[in-house]
Amino acid sequence: MSGHSKWATTKHKKAVIDAKRGKLFARLIKNIEVAAKTGGGDVTGNPTLFDAVQKAKKNSVPADNIDRAVKRGSGAEAGGADWQTIMYEGYAPNGVAVLIECLTDNRNRAASEVRVAMTRNGGSMADPGSVSYMFTRKGVVLVPKTGSLTEDDILMAVLEAGAEEVNDLGESFEVVSEAADLIPVRTALQSAEIDYESAESSFLPSVQVELDEDGARKVFRLIEALEDSDDVQNVYANFDVSDEVMEKIDA
Repeated sequence: MSGHSKWATTKHKKAVIDAKRGKLFARLIKNIEVAAKTGGGDVTGNPTLFDAVQKAKKNSVPADNIDRAVKRGSGAEAGGADWQTIMYEGYAPNGVAVLIECLTDNRNRAASEVRVAMTRNGGSMADPGSVSYMFTRKGVVLVPKTGSLTEDDILMAVLEAGAEEVNDLGESFEVVSEAADLIPVRTALQSAEIDYESAESSFLPSVQVELDEDGARKVFRLIEALEDSDDVQNVYANFDVSDEVMEKIDA
């Protein structure tokens, strides 16, 4: 089980009462703008936009905000920013590899904020390519556990669509596929009438660093500092944390 996935699940649970909920909304809105700019504002004809809108709805982003983001991104309404995707690489404490994906309209500000968050929290920046080779872009769909839904039910629904594995994350199932198979996998779940939480491309690590409680707290602190930046969209890291350690940290 991916430690990063467990951390993402934990963060999702906290998001409902999190004081940073505004930051989550802002990230989801950015995703919608970029998807609409890249593939047009028709949700039915733009699968990336469809998934971005679905995720925003699942996280209770108001419909008006979603609609305006689609219009700004597609050019139907003024005010859309020129978002650029930038990837930074580095190391967290305990030798944990970190990929930091930024979506920004100011490269210099993004670089500065990432560097400050890293150095103040025991991390260090790394040269391009020195960390990214440890990660592979994959399609990841999160399916909440509801009713009598089992791992086998999901596997049966997605196997022919290109899914590689289904992982039990405790309160949800994680369906992993090649990035190119993300939309067929998501569509297969919809056809089987299985509700999903989110469907998006993600970077999954090929090797993982196991952390004790102290190491996990340090890494989480760094990730939270990075995600505090409005320019940081996603943070991927190759740590693994046991259920026991996660329970101590959650407590």
